[in-house]
Amino acid sequence: MNLKDGAADAAYALGWAVVKRMPEPAARLLFQKIADRTWKKHGKGVRQLEKNLSRVTGEAADGPAVRALSRLTMRSYMRYWLETFRLPVLGEERIVSGMHVSGHDQIHENVKAGRGVVVALPHMGNYDHAGAWLVHVGHPLVTVAERLKPESLFERFMAYRESLGFEILPLTGGASSFGILARRLREGRVVCLVADRDLSATGVEVELFGGTARLPGGPAALAVQTGAALLPVTLWYEGDDWGARVHDEIPQPVDGTRQEKVQAMTQALADRFAEGIAAHPQDWHMLQKVWVEDLS
Repeated sequence: MNLKDGAADAAYALGWAVVKRMPEPAARLLFQKIADRTWKKHGKGVRQLEKNLSRVTGEAADGPAVRALSRLTMRSYMRYWLETFRLPVLGEERIVSGMHVSGHDQIHENVKAGRGVVVALPHMGNYDHAGAWLVHVGHPLVTVAERLKPESLFERFMAYRESLGFEILPLTGGASSFGILARRLREGRVVCLVADRDLSATGVEVELFGGTARLPGGPAALAVQTGAALLPVTLWYEGDDWGARVHDEIPQPVDGTRQEKVQAMTQALADRFAEGIAAHPQDWHMLQKVWVEDLS
């Protein structure tokens, strides 16, 4: 383990050990200060965030409107991390009562009928909280985790999400996650996948906010392979609470090859993500490259 990796692991360990014991108002103030300090430094991640928000809003990336929006987004992003450290002690009642979800009957009805559900969502709001809510209302979920460095940090995140009731599969370095996810879907389970950034460099090209972006084809491919329902979900913060919308199911095209079906369904997924992001741009925590123009 190198010095940088060791420092990262130690920082997260300290966060889980200390932040959950802090008075909530003090913790919120601390993380807002961290957000503002990071925003003022205007580093690589914040600059990419502003390029992304520029595409969403149509405003100049270096203009005052996007600069003000990026500050709100960094505060939202740091709130996600604050809640990551506090979620294990938040309690079921608060997790459930604070979550305001529309369209969730689609999940319940499909599972009740024995049909698997692929929930696909962007990096919005607090998707861990949404997952914990889903577990508490009776739908234990399966998801994948990007393998982090060092291994001890990856294992820490695995343990955190498993403590919330998730079944976690490593994205790489183990058995085929696609095959296991397909099996869970055929069992009538819920699979949740964050799907607004391609980690494989082999994703599906889609139109997103007027530009060509690359999204993972996994959610659509799983739906095509298993017949599961593909449900886009977008998330945001509502004051001290959490909001979510389960969009209408993306139907599988009747005609076309498997690849053509995956392409069409991933484009429809991008369209639903765009709708949600446009409504709540301050809660889209995308500090990485998404559009092909930036990737190249």
